[in-house]
Amino acid sequence: MFEAARVQYLELIERINFYEDKLEEAAQEHADCQKLRKLEGVGLLSAINLYMLLGCTEGLSFKQGKDASACVGLTPTQHSSGGKVKIGSIGKYVKNSMMRSNLVLGAMASINHVVKRKAKTKKELWIQQLVERKGKRCAAVALANKNVRTAFAILTQGTEYKAELLSA
Repeated sequence: MFEAARVQYLELIERINFYEDKLEEAAQEHADCQKLRKLEGVGLLSAINLYMLLGCTEGLSFKQGKDASACVGLTPTQHSSGGKVKIGSIGKYVKNSMMRSNLVLGAMASINHVVKRKAKTKKELWIQQLVERKGKRCAAVALANKNVRTAFAILTQGTEYKAELLSA
């Protein structure tokens, strides 16, 4: 019985590695995916998902980066009526929960790496200061929000992402 479970486990790992290789090949074919992977906390899956959300879909287009970020669920909910604007918390329950989860987890991994060493770029300094003020979880959501907006700018303007180094 254990041998059958072990064989099934090894086959599953083999299939996962096969699909990861195919995703890597697909990402290599698109220059936009390579541009998105340069962002802090954006890995293979997040880059592909952002590209599909922002870059290659014809029907779903956003006018601004904040619209894309709101679609992913990285901005506070807004309840406005009669000229009174009430800003709520960042909602958990959104359509793109898997994308949101991947972006926040990637941002958290990046934050954990950045807080352990001295900042090299202005964005890393911003992350460190934000972690000191708000904590890691809030900073992770803020970084994920910034990454979606930056990804929108990269794809709409055709630019490259280059972190701005701190002046020595």
